[in-house]
Amino acid sequence: MKDIGRLLIALTLIAAGAGLILSLVEGVTREPIKEQRRIQMLKALSAVLPEFDNSPDTDIVVLESGVDKKGNPIQVTFYRGRQAEQLVGTAFKVVAPDGYSGNIEVMIGVKPDETLQAIEILAHAETPGLGSKITESWFKELFKNKGLDNADWRVKKDGGEFDQITGATISPRAIVGAIQKGLTFYRDHKQEIVAAQGAQK
Repeated sequence: MKDIGRLLIALTLIAAGAGLILSLVEGVTREPIKEQRRIQMLKALSAVLPEFDNSPDTDIVVLESGVDKKGNPIQVTFYRGRQAEQLVGTAFKVVAPDGYSGNIEVMIGVKPDETLQAIEILAHAETPGLGSKITESWFKELFKNKGLDNADWRVKKDGGEFDQITGATISPRAIVGAIQKGLTFYRDHKQEIVAAQGAQK
């Protein structure tokens, strides 16, 4: 019994020590990780927005766009780019849930005239060499200057104008649909997005 007691005490001390070490490591790495995420966010925003001189990751508006399958609110964060205090573009993330291999996350940049400045693929699990071609420049360029009023938001296989990828129509179709949905939400809430006081993230 004494041996078991000693073992329990030893295990307790080891667990407590490990917990303390993990806590200290988390405390030390929290800020560097946060800063790294900020740098990655700014990189994505720079890729989809016109040139800006503010910090769009802190000039934000957050709106609810519905609820998920569990009934929890889905929030969309809009990042506003400014040049000499004038709004030059708004960026936000859309998610295509119907990609071939799951969700495709896309950052889109919208100019004040509601057309796209650019898109950037943030995350995907599409098939290498096929669906993964959505990350290639030629595909992303298809969306430049496109808006709800000057494009048929379908892939060519469905009668629209967006080129699909040979052997991988599902991925482009999912992205086209998600971007169209995002642009529609932006248009429906544009006044609120543009005029709202920016929140500090």
